[in-house]
Amino acid sequence: MKYVRLWQILLLATLVLFWHVMTVPGLIPPMMFDNDRQAAFFFGEPLKVAGRIWGWFVVDADIYRHLGVTLVETILAFGIGAALGLAGGLWLALAPLASAILDPYIKAMNSMPRIILAPIFSVWFGLGIASKVALGVTLVFFIVFFNVYQGVKEVSPVVLANARMLGANGKQLLRHVYLPSATSWVFSSLHTSVGLAFVGAVVGEYLGSSQGVGYLILQAEGSFDINTVMAGILVLTAFALALDAAVGRIEKRLMKWQPQAGETEKL
Repeated sequence: MKYVRLWQILLLATLVLFWHVMTVPGLIPPMMFDNDRQAAFFFGEPLKVAGRIWGWFVVDADIYRHLGVTLVETILAFGIGAALGLAGGLWLALAPLASAILDPYIKAMNSMPRIILAPIFSVWFGLGIASKVALGVTLVFFIVFFNVYQGVKEVSPVVLANARMLGANGKQLLRHVYLPSATSWVFSSLHTSVGLAFVGAVVGEYLGSSQGVGYLILQAEGSFDINTVMAGILVLTAFALALDAAVGRIEKRLMKWQPQAGETEKL
């Protein structure tokens, strides 16, 4: 485990080097393509992609407004979707009758390809931030909802019986039994939800927007500027990883009671 980070960096460097070798004209004989320029046309060139990112952040410094819009949309979708999923999962897990009534409707909504709702949300909420947030919420909600629902259902009957014997009321059971049981399931879902919140924001910007990183990528696609497209994808990926790392830090802080992998092996 000591050298994992080093191996990760070496793997990344190898992938970037392979990308560079495959797309530099004349460096290797063309294989899959008719000429040595087609690979660069389809996949971009790492040096030009890096130059585009440098220009966005340092030289022109014109990406901050677009990136700020996308991040606001993502964070709002992530926060609202996670909160609604947590509340809905807890409610239905603790209300068997309501769960039985709503079960087919929840499954139907979950099976719906929610990306197709983007044009509808644009009509309902306009082309501003609200429509992107609404789409992101629909993507995040069900991930969190089902994980919380399952986490509450997994509570040990023995633990519940012991808590009730000690005189715990409904609020105490929720705070000291149900929520701790669901916490690990919640954070497991949040790691997935960060990426989906980005998807909702970017897809919404694709369908109708005048700002945001998704808008920049769409404009670049329209002019066949693959280097700018790849730069936008890398920027979004980097910030998605940063948000995921933030969720991981919060998870470690709130889950101190849970034994780590190394501690479990020692036990």
